[in-house]
Amino acid sequence: MLNRFTLLDYIPIQRNMKYLIDTKTLYIEQYLPSIEELPSTKEIKYVVEGDEFVEIPLSNKFLNEFYDRLIYSLILSYLHLIFSNDKRNKIDSIAFNGYVDTINKGTGNSETPCIASIFVSREEFESINLEFVNPKTCFKQLKGVGSSKLHTLTSVPPVIKMDWDDDRIIDGKETLSQMDDTTNLAAMDWQDFEHLIREVFEREFSKNGGEVKITQASRDGGVDAIAFDPDPLRGGKIVIQAKRYTNTVGVAAVRDLYGTVMNEGAIKGILVSTADYGPDAYNFAKDKPLTLLNGSNLLYLLENHGHKAVIDLKAAKEGRRLKE
Repeated sequence: MLNRFTLLDYIPIQRNMKYLIDTKTLYIEQYLPSIEELPSTKEIKYVVEGDEFVEIPLSNKFLNEFYDRLIYSLILSYLHLIFSNDKRNKIDSIAFNGYVDTINKGTGNSETPCIASIFVSREEFESINLEFVNPKTCFKQLKGVGSSKLHTLTSVPPVIKMDWDDDRIIDGKETLSQMDDTTNLAAMDWQDFEHLIREVFEREFSKNGGEVKITQASRDGGVDAIAFDPDPLRGGKIVIQAKRYTNTVGVAAVRDLYGTVMNEGAIKGILVSTADYGPDAYNFAKDKPLTLLNGSNLLYLLENHGHKAVIDLKAAKEGRRLKE
């Protein structure tokens, strides 16, 4: 549901969600864009004298005001989307914390501050008319918490701090035994592909006493599997994401993985795709605890554990086109 809402490529798709059935409360930790990720060009002019195109940037004042309004509008839109699609009234209230991955200009270190937080009931939210509200005024009216200038990325304490006991772990499914050397990994069911990745890494990590667990299928760019390396010096929690893609993987997916690694307190993130990665994806991963594995790497891992398959991106694309 929320994935269909994310239409702009600079809006992260990464989020964590948890539902408490006793209180009918949905907890959301949503990653928001930083101001640097927004389009900053006002117009492009052609200069005859120099026979060149000149980019005219938006003013900082405009960008700051636009960013603040965008974030408030995004949060209200998320809340509206969830409540309006909850036809069975399973959700009485929503706790929403918005985070931004950024670099502290003073220290040069990566940070993920919570810049906006709100807890709102269905009754409160449905009493407002979104068509005519000022996003910031509405957010404050609903007792949302955020600094007076969101674009400064000032950290605020969440209205409700979420307790993430990892109840996402589910039982794995055997997929390797159902494969043969003609299986096209790029055309697999996306859930089967996640189980396949779990199995491959389970065999890889088990050599050193590690274990790998798969998480509930979310299809949203979150955590697909969690590995635990028991090595006392270099071990710890490792986040694994599986992308059964037929197109080149861009930087957004790698950026989302990095945010997940930070949020999970993991030592490393591994992104596995049937396709290859673009230069921007590889550049972003440099000097970060991230490993990018493409289709060739995956086939190599499978062969190491006695299995063969193929990756035919063209055939997978054609198969999906025919289904549509």
